[in-house]
Amino acid sequence: MQYFPECGGLALFAGTVRNHHNGKDVQSLKYTAYKPLAEKMIRQIEQEIEQKYGVSYVRVVHRIGHLNIGEVAIYAVARSDHRREAFAACEEAVERVKHEVPVWKEEFYTDGSSIFVEGCCIRTDFNGLPQNRFNHDASHLVFQHQQFQNQKTPQGTFHKIFPLTGQQQTQQQNKQAIQQKVTDE
Repeated sequence: MQYFPECGGLALFAGTVRNHHNGKDVQSLKYTAYKPLAEKMIRQIEQEIEQKYGVSYVRVVHRIGHLNIGEVAIYAVARSDHRREAFAACEEAVERVKHEVPVWKEEFYTDGSSIFVEGCCIRTDFNGLPQNRFNHDASHLVFQHQQFQNQKTPQGTFHKIFPLTGQQQTQQQNKQAIQQKVTDE
C-alpha cells in the first residue's frame, strides 16, 4: 500500500466466494484468464478511473485459479482527497473489471456438477445498454449479442470472439480465440 499524504479517503473492497448461486450450493470455483490481455485491460481501467474521478490511486487485483468458499476473488482500493470519490472510484473499478475483462468463472457445486457461469459482456461500445449499465440480469446479454453479432466495432471484434449461439462456449474455445486475436494484432 503506497503512502498518499494528500488523501483523506481510502476505499477498499474484497469480493469473496459465496456458498450459493442461482439456488445451487456452491462448493468452490475456478477463475481463468488470458493473463497478458486481462492485466492490460485492468491497468487501462485503473487509469481511466483515476482520470474520471481525479483520484490519486486505483488498483484492482482479480485472482485466478481454484478458490474455496470465503476466499477473496477480487480486491480493489482507491485513494482520494475525500471519501466520496474514493468510494465511487472503487465501486466503478470493480464493476468494470467484472464486466469488461475476459475472466472466466467455473462454479463447482456440492452435487458434483459444475458450469461456466455466463458473465456480462466485455463489449464497451454497445449504446443500447439498460440505464443500469452493470445490470446483472443475463437477459441483456442475449439481446446484445443477437443485435450486434458479426458487426465491426471501433474497439475491435470481441463480439466475434464471444458469439452467443444458444450453446455456451467452452472456456478453452474462448481462451484460444483471444490468444489468436492477440497474436493476429
